[in-house]
Amino acid sequence: MKISKVTTSLTKAVAGFTAAVFAICFFALFILPSGSVNAVVGQPDIPVPALSDVHCASYCVYDKTTGYIVISMNPDDRIYPASMTKIMTCLLSLELLDTSAKLEVSASAMEGLDADSSLMGILEGEKVRVSELLYGLMLPSGNDAANVLGEGCVDAFFQKYPAGGSAVNKDGVNAQYLIDTMHDTQEHILSSRKLEAFALLMNLRADTLGCKGTHFVNACGLPDDNHYTTAYDLTLIMSAASEIDDFNTLISAPSHVFVATNRHKSDAWSYVKNSNYLLYDPWLASKTANGTDSHLSAVIGGKTGTTSQAGKGLTISTVCENGHELMISICGIPQDYYFYTTMYLASVTAYGNLACWESDPVTRVYGTTGDYRWVNAPMSEQPEFDPLIYPGDEPTGFSLVTETPTPSPVPAEDLEDIEQVETGDNLELFIRHNPVVAGVIGGLMLLITILNIVLWIRINRIKHSAVRRAKKLQTKKN
Repeated sequence: MKISKVTTSLTKAVAGFTAAVFAICFFALFILPSGSVNAVVGQPDIPVPALSDVHCASYCVYDKTTGYIVISMNPDDRIYPASMTKIMTCLLSLELLDTSAKLEVSASAMEGLDADSSLMGILEGEKVRVSELLYGLMLPSGNDAANVLGEGCVDAFFQKYPAGGSAVNKDGVNAQYLIDTMHDTQEHILSSRKLEAFALLMNLRADTLGCKGTHFVNACGLPDDNHYTTAYDLTLIMSAASEIDDFNTLISAPSHVFVATNRHKSDAWSYVKNSNYLLYDPWLASKTANGTDSHLSAVIGGKTGTTSQAGKGLTISTVCENGHELMISICGIPQDYYFYTTMYLASVTAYGNLACWESDPVTRVYGTTGDYRWVNAPMSEQPEFDPLIYPGDEPTGFSLVTETPTPSPVPAEDLEDIEQVETGDNLELFIRHNPVVAGVIGGLMLLITILNIVLWIRINRIKHSAVRRAKKLQTKKN
């Protein structure tokens, strides 16, 4: 009888305690406010640095339309180009190779690619379309893609311009030039020295373009004391490459998804993005440091390059409002200033386009950089017209833009009146914004559940023991 009363009391106490804790947890999870997130969505105006505040070894803004340098700093100083080398590799590849053809990745193409190399991700024995290799060259800046394309170019050069034949390339030579310069046979060059031969073709083209301070020794830009160029020479190379429509398509692509091959069995085995961030936010270069309109109309695209020896650099192609095409190269940004690379490029681009405009202030290209900005532009910089009109296009088909996905910045004095609340049920939001409290409550509930199970087992054992003792006593009395 006493045992029964004790058991009943224990059960009631545990039940009451459990009910109280569950009530507290329920109140905390479902009744208390889950919290809100206060944020201002949008982008304020961000002034670019003045030219005097741009930390780099050299820069050059070259007007392709007139053939003159617009603004520059140390344009003829020798610098290491790093992956900006790939502008030349891309130029020659587009001239010599069929973009729909496939090249097989050789063992020699994969040699010498150290752990610091940027890679497309192809494998030895993989058969890859040239167009895919070109995207792998220009977006993720694949050194592997550069070597495969370089070897493919040499094979194609010997086929298109054979030694002893009359056909010559744009530099006025055929395969005999490689044979004579390398003092080797065609067979040995093609079996063992393709990348050396490709470097000769790169240097020959640099000479043809008027580059006085350039010498290449590889297709990808890996560091070498004999692999160098200048900011001015890079603008000349970019100017020549920009004559090819496919090149402009490559450098202006924001991203690319690679298709399946014999080694990568499914499509989308890799997804890559353009590392030229000014392409996503061209509005940054729409004004100079003092707010003057730069008259920049388009950032077509470009190529980045970074190594510890070279620092960081970019070479891009742009269009000014007066229709002039400007090639802009900024080189040798020190590692301590990598974070400011895009702003430095925006500054040189803004001042270069402004100087170009002031020399010929006639509007020939309608629209501004705002006509195709995609990411962070504030409301004050949103486009009035769409789409961008390129040089030579007729200014027809404009449509006023009345909506934009980018909200305008909120004045600081209005922030206290704004409350933006995340959507979701109370339990989900409470857990998201109060992870520690939610964890403690969850742990308590788990502990209570375990205690209930232990107590239930214990109480049942006490009951069974009491029943057995009662039966024994009853047996003795009888």
